[in-house]
Order: sequence, then C-alpha cells, then structure tokens
Amino acid sequence: MSDPLLHGPALRVLLIEDSDSDAFIVEAMLRKAPGLPSTLLRRSRLDAGLAVLSAGEMDVVLLDLSLPDSRGLRTFEQVSAAAPGVPVIVMSASNDEALAVQAVRRGAQDYLVKGQVTVEMLARAIRYGVERHRLLCLVRGMSLLDDMTGLYNRRGFASLANGHLLLASRSGRRFHLVFADVDGLKQINDTLGHRMGDEAIVAAACVLKATFRQSDVIARLGGDEFVVLALETTDDSDATLLARLDAHLADFNSDSALPFVLAMSAGVVAFDTDQPHTLDEVLARADEALYARKRARKGGRSSAEFRVPALQTA
Repeated sequence: MSDPLLHGPALRVLLIEDSDSDAFIVEAMLRKAPGLPSTLLRRSRLDAGLAVLSAGEMDVVLLDLSLPDSRGLRTFEQVSAAAPGVPVIVMSASNDEALAVQAVRRGAQDYLVKGQVTVEMLARAIRYGVERHRLLCLVRGMSLLDDMTGLYNRRGFASLANGHLLLASRSGRRFHLVFADVDGLKQINDTLGHRMGDEAIVAAACVLKATFRQSDVIARLGGDEFVVLALETTDDSDATLLARLDAHLADFNSDSALPFVLAMSAGVVAFDTDQPHTLDEVLARADEALYARKRARKGGRSSAEFRVPALQTA
C-alpha cells in the first residue's frame, strides 16, 4: 500500500515559534526531509497561530511552548482546544522529562528538544504523529459522529464546544450559537415516507456545512435538530448568519431534484465569554430564538412545500 504522506499533497505545517534562528533551522530541515513534501507557514505569537488554525487549513503544528504571549503547557492546551483535529508536535529548548511526559499525556504527538533534533528525527516525528492522530480521531469519531449526516453528534458537540469556549474565554473572543431545524419534516415523512425524510436531514446537513466554516463546530443533536458553534468574525451578526443560511438554502433548492423544497428555521444568540453562562444555557436561549422566529413567520406552524402532487405511501 502506498504511503499518502509520500504520494499525497504537501503537508501544510504551521510553525509557532518566536525565534528567527530556530525557525530558520526548522525550515531548512523540512526542505531536506526525505519523502515528506511540505509547505511551512510560521507565526511568532500564539494568538497569530490560533488565528491561522481557526481557518482549518493546517495538517500539523510544530509548537514552541515559550512564546511572547503564552508559556508552558497552557500554550499547548490552547492550540489543542482550537484545533483538536490537528496533531501537535512540541519543540522546546527545555530538556525536562517531566514536562515532556505531561505534554504527551495531554495529547501532544511528540516532544522534541531543540538542538538535539536531526532531519530524520523531525521527519519521523511528523510522519508518525500525523498517522497516530488520524487513527485516534477515527476511533473517537466512531462515538462522536452522527451516522446519517457525518456531523458531530450531541456527545461530539459537547466535547468540542466546551474546548472552544474555554479557548474563547482565555482569548476574549466571542461565538455565535445557531440552533436550527428542518421545517415540515413530519409532513415529508407522512407523505413521502421516512426514507425521503432522511434525505431531508442529510440535505440540511449539507447546507449547514456549505454555510459555515470548517473551523466551526456543526452537529446534529438528534431528529431534525442541528446546532452550530461559530467563531465570530468582524462582519458576523445574527442577521448576516441567517442571511447566509437562507442564501445557501436557496442555492440548494435551485439545483435539487428532491420532491420537496428544503426549508429550515434557525435562531442565533451571541455567546459572550465575559458572561457566566453555561453551554446548556446558551443552547436554551438559541432554541427560544428559533421558536420565536417560527412564531413570527408562520404563526408557529412549520409546513413542507412539495414540488409534485403528494403521493400517499402504501
């Protein structure tokens, strides 16, 4: 079997390192690493590195624990919480065995000591770290993913969302929480059958994935209920998020061959990490916002619109 690291696209490596000389050495090693094509992006501060990870486009992180804006294992914890799907290899000047053990116990794929690393050691650490993390995510995903949609399930959402909120509370960033459901799903099930109802749920998941960023946490809580934890950007507001969802719904329906028009309702609340609200409390507020929109729009009723004359199931 061919090795995807040898024959696949170049690995996108994020180096979070404030030392110019150490960064130069790592860059030179990666260029010489046999069978490990890669592209390197460097950031010298933790906050800048977290901003890169929020875009969801990195394959592996090489992390110095001593940065201008963060020091010690807290540095690793913030990176891990921001991008749990990305393996992290610590590169530190400290030859502290206890620190190395703690870093690995908390999820680091390896701990390399600067000045003792060879090209082969670095290449091996990256190769093994990426593969171990992939297998770990696969095992975790068996219990954290929704079988029907491939989104996170309730357990997966709670696990990742709490990590994101911990990071947000430390960085002072805000999130939007979006609660959504499929309008008229019972009518679709009753009229066209449950298989078509499942198609509606899968389609709704696809629309949500198209609407939100890869770094946002999207989950199916169960039935026709979905939730999204979206990191706030400068142009995000309740109205812009809802408008974006409506636009992607319209795009989906214009190309869809399904015998119904997919419709969704959504409620949005901003999560301010300065306020002492739990995740469950914010979920409840988003749920209330969803039903307030339903009541305002259709008197509280959710109905399905069919493209063809309804056929009763046998």
